[in-house]
Amino acid sequence: MFTERTSVGLDVHARSVAAAAIDSVTGEVFQTKLTPSFEHIRAWIADLPGSTAATYEAGPTGFGLYRSLTTAGIRCEVAAPSKLQKPAGDRVKTDARDALHLARLLRLDEITAVAIPTV
Repeated sequence: MFTERTSVGLDVHARSVAAAAIDSVTGEVFQTKLTPSFEHIRAWIADLPGSTAATYEAGPTGFGLYRSLTTAGIRCEVAAPSKLQKPAGDRVKTDARDALHLARLLRLDEITAVAIPTV
């Protein structure tokens, strides 16, 4: 069950990160573009209201972000891309939409997480 106030979806790439957050109390949506620096991502998440949980798709960027967020006390799930529900009829694909979609799926507990390997 999702217990945090804010759900965060991150569309992570080597040169940029599209981030979206949904505040469950007010319904407010926060969106931004971030650098792939773990410190920059953690700082943005820390400025969000209440407790937060984040998710991003597993891929070539690895699990460093997961380890960085969990060390900072932020619950993080790395989603299995093949198990994500895709919006019906959504043919326009943008990083911002993907991040918002991940945040919504996290809020609904619809993320199938991958196993995180040890260092």
